[in-house]
Amino acid sequence: MFPFPAQGHSLALLDLTHQLSLRNLSITILTTPKNLPDLHRLLVAHPTIQTLTFPFPPHPKLPPGVENVRQIGNPGNIPIINALSDLQQPIVEWFNQHPNPPVAIVSDFFLGWTLRLANRIGIPRISFFSIRVYLASVLDHCWRDIRTVLHQPVVEFHGLPRCQSFKHDHLPSIVRRYDESDPDMEIVQESLTSNLSSWGCIFNSFEDLESEYFDHLRTKMGLRRVYGVGPLSLIGIPEGLDRAKLDENSGSNVLDWLDGCPDGSVVYVCFGSQKLLTREQMEALASGLEQSRTRFVWVVKVGGDGVPDSDELGKLIAESMTLDCPEKVKAKEMKDKAFAAVKDGGSSSKDLDELVRELHLLKVS
Repeated sequence: MFPFPAQGHSLALLDLTHQLSLRNLSITILTTPKNLPDLHRLLVAHPTIQTLTFPFPPHPKLPPGVENVRQIGNPGNIPIINALSDLQQPIVEWFNQHPNPPVAIVSDFFLGWTLRLANRIGIPRISFFSIRVYLASVLDHCWRDIRTVLHQPVVEFHGLPRCQSFKHDHLPSIVRRYDESDPDMEIVQESLTSNLSSWGCIFNSFEDLESEYFDHLRTKMGLRRVYGVGPLSLIGIPEGLDRAKLDENSGSNVLDWLDGCPDGSVVYVCFGSQKLLTREQMEALASGLEQSRTRFVWVVKVGGDGVPDSDELGKLIAESMTLDCPEKVKAKEMKDKAFAAVKDGGSSSKDLDELVRELHLLKVS
């Protein structure tokens, strides 16, 4: 297992690792020294999981000691992808010296260069997507014709279901950051165009959420091994393997407070571990939340640009919390379908079982 060191990527892959370990697969997780502590709870729960720790390769665009995107923010994705690609030769040497080497590599979709690595050592590479199938398809489309895409004010995705389109400013940030003169982009482009050519693709998503995009991969793109196993966070984890790390001094009572709130009455505000807000943005958001007169939990991280209108934001939040809001009704329906997907007999449970069966066959062969 080879996670990409960013929270939104690695947490889902570690959840998958937990599920595979429960199903008697022998697992080694590739990591670096400063990312190793993030594995502690998983390793305590599963003592049979091995770790392979390599020094983090230096990169001129990364400050010394940076090994995770959370240390540097969104701009760190591209240099970290490139830095980790320098581990290819050490991995090959480890593999060749191992008495019982792995039969497959499961790696994050930002690490698509591992397809070349897998071909070199003669094992299948399985790409893992912590994102939806839809976004994976958008990324694949963009990177296969990146120079054309970046010169279009509106990008049409004719090959995708419902022929979606995006303004340039709405494209994924890793696409908008493309710079033809930057040598780092070569590995990034290889990584993001190799994923759908891998032996298999695992998605932290489920059929009822985006069945037409699963069908698109399986039929129009001809991919045989496509597994929707999510939402992995809904599948039971053992006691003591809590994914959250509450700060005893700043947020330990938030769960008690939430337990005292009526169902569906709290807005959760979070922009992920990479998106930063400026002070002006935070003030506008705080004012909007106050004007909405709605309970909220807000995960705060400072930095970024672009300021919303507080009055409009407050109105939108208040409207979204009404009981008859169509979006809220749809979200509730999808929540129920998500829980059904991961239960025994659900689509994600079946796909996970099929994935495990295929991996055991690799082990036998």
